[in-house]
Amino acid sequence: MSSAGEGLSRPLPEQVRLHVVELAAQVLGTMPPATIPAPLKGIARFDPRKRARLGSAPIAAQLETDKEFRETVAESLQEAWPEMVASLREGTVPPAAEPVLVAAAAYLTRPPGWPDLVETARADLEQSAAAAEGNAQEQTVVRLREQLATQRVAAKEETDRLREQLKASRAEVSDLRRRLHDVRERGKLAEERAAEAEALAQEARAAAASASGAVDTELRRLRERLADAERALEAGRRAAREGRSIEDARIRVLLDALQDASAGLRSELGLPVAITRPADSVSAVAPRGPSVRAVPARALADDDPALLDQLLAIPHLHLIVDGYNVTKSGYPSLTLVDQRSRLVTGLGGIAVQTRAEVTCAFDGAELNGPVQVSAPRGVRVLFSAPGEIADDLIRQLVRAEPPGRAVAVVSSDREVAESVRRMGARPVPATLLLRRLGRS
Repeated sequence: MSSAGEGLSRPLPEQVRLHVVELAAQVLGTMPPATIPAPLKGIARFDPRKRARLGSAPIAAQLETDKEFRETVAESLQEAWPEMVASLREGTVPPAAEPVLVAAAAYLTRPPGWPDLVETARADLEQSAAAAEGNAQEQTVVRLREQLATQRVAAKEETDRLREQLKASRAEVSDLRRRLHDVRERGKLAEERAAEAEALAQEARAAAASASGAVDTELRRLRERLADAERALEAGRRAAREGRSIEDARIRVLLDALQDASAGLRSELGLPVAITRPADSVSAVAPRGPSVRAVPARALADDDPALLDQLLAIPHLHLIVDGYNVTKSGYPSLTLVDQRSRLVTGLGGIAVQTRAEVTCAFDGAELNGPVQVSAPRGVRVLFSAPGEIADDLIRQLVRAEPPGRAVAVVSSDREVAESVRRMGARPVPATLLLRRLGRS
């Protein structure tokens, strides 16, 4: 390890930092839960493909401040590159070693003089970048020279072509002048014939004027007949509409009476609305022995999000909530237990107010077994089965519903929103639900 007071005067090179964070993210997924640093417990549950990308800053900060975590990552590096780590501890750099790998190993294992090794790697990387940039500039100059030579040849060919075109154009102009003379002669002859045609046209106009009176009289008569036919057609349409309106009104009265009678009979006999719902058939990990408690209805405010309110007003709506996607956006500082409790309690209020079917899906990857969840009346709480994530569970819930049923999925995950939209459900951003829950 390094002596006291050793440290870097500048941040790690970006390539080295990315390599160190990637290695730490891999090690983080293999550590026992009890040994994972507290700031990284949430990141450790991420998908391995997202862990290094989404938790880059927290992982880098933990490596800088947590000696024990850094040594754990260094042990993994030593198992992969034992010869390099041994050489660095002896103060030598293996020949032909990659600067990024040397700097990462020096930063994690902290041999004597490790800051110098990092700075040497930084210089090598900058030199390589400068050399690459120089080669690129040389290639650009060569390419521009080739383009210039090509353009010169093309310009010469274009000049020769234009000269040939000019020669041909002069010959064409001479031919056009000769044709113009011939056209002028023919034009004079045409003017004479046009004068004769004008005299004949005057005679035809006089004959047409004498016949126009009879035509106007016949046209007025036809217009009057057309107006009478249009009035008769409109009267017939009006009579048909009035007759259809009366029949529609009678049918609506009968339907309203039947609906009121069925609602009263169901209330009198105490019949349930439904015994099971399609979402009850989806395989999932259900909470063990939750205690059901009543949740008071929430007061409505005048500034409710219009989209979510309109969806909740749809009869028999199934509202599916991506649990951790909502809680980690609204109150990430709480523990997972408190996040779940706060969300399902709020959803209980919505279920009481709107009578919508509410299902809240959580990712069960971090669970070692069933957990205690107090689900309010009207709220179904499900955890994804082993080997699945909450996104898969949500898609199963949407797929289980019959075509034509109104289904809304609350999630800000773009992949989830696009997939449920293709299956006929309406995606809703998590922010609208958080605003709806915060109106109390």
